[in-house]
Amino acid sequence: MSRNLFSKASIHSVCCLGILVSASALALAASGKRVRLTPQYVPGATLRYQIESRNTTTGTTTTPIVNPEGGKQSSLVVHLLVRLDVLSAPSAAAPGAARLRATFEKSSAESQSDAFDPAQPSVSEQYARLRGQSAEFTVASSGQIVDVKGFEDAGTDRSVVQSALSWLASLSVAGGFPPDGVEIGRKWKAERPVEGAPLAGIVWRIESAYLRDEPCIPEAAASGAARPSSSPPESCAVILSRFEIPRGGSSRADSTPEDYRRNGLRVSGSWTGTGESLKYVSLSTGLLVRSTETSDQQMDYKISSAATGSSIERKAQVHSQSEIILVPASPSP
Repeated sequence: MSRNLFSKASIHSVCCLGILVSASALALAASGKRVRLTPQYVPGATLRYQIESRNTTTGTTTTPIVNPEGGKQSSLVVHLLVRLDVLSAPSAAAPGAARLRATFEKSSAESQSDAFDPAQPSVSEQYARLRGQSAEFTVASSGQIVDVKGFEDAGTDRSVVQSALSWLASLSVAGGFPPDGVEIGRKWKAERPVEGAPLAGIVWRIESAYLRDEPCIPEAAASGAARPSSSPPESCAVILSRFEIPRGGSSRADSTPEDYRRNGLRVSGSWTGTGESLKYVSLSTGLLVRSTETSDQQMDYKISSAATGSSIERKAQVHSQSEIILVPASPSP
């Protein structure tokens, strides 16, 4: 089967809301209370983000071939240091679009499982191979990540590459900010698909609120120079988002994605979840300074072959936590 039945990318794309947030502080109203949340990219600028995530999975997978060593619990802890280089900024020819390059300066992981599979490659080794690799991508005016190029000769397991790229893809999930801007106290809603889910139509429904302004801790240092001690602390917009996957589904309902259907597979079952994130966005640069997120997902689905009738059933609960921090730039000598 060419596609992973339980993609790590789908977990990472949920647990995390991204390295960059579509947010800035261009005042719309004379009072200055309303801001339009759009990032400010400066060609030649370099940013570094520290990413820590933990995923714990409990569940069972039933296959036509009984595996007595099949595991019921696993955990994965990932540590990343990602450097973002701004290659080009929005222009008249490409309004709202910026080209960036992400380089994984550090990449490591610790995994534990009660399953035994000597044929399965070590996740820790796969994440270690990610170290030093780069990918370029475009941030469209809509906030979507498009035209991703990189990792062609990586030699890294594709599921690990997809998991790493999901951090970049998730930067469009900044709550789907209203185009007319937001102000403290305003709430808004958005939806985004659950990437890699084997059931069609699975989406996160997100409700966000602009809570308040607070000093950024740690401070963003996107300009490459540390803030003098006499300068006032940088201010951040605090954005709270709560999200859910509302679909209950039915064990008998056909929820087959089109690419599964083309390969002669049928999928039924349910996938639900809830989560919450808190983001601090610089009001002077529009960059994410820090964020934390937690989520819980429950899966119960079955993938069957239309030709043979054989099937794989997956029942699992996944708890995810993540933290993203903008690393302050070192002072100039």
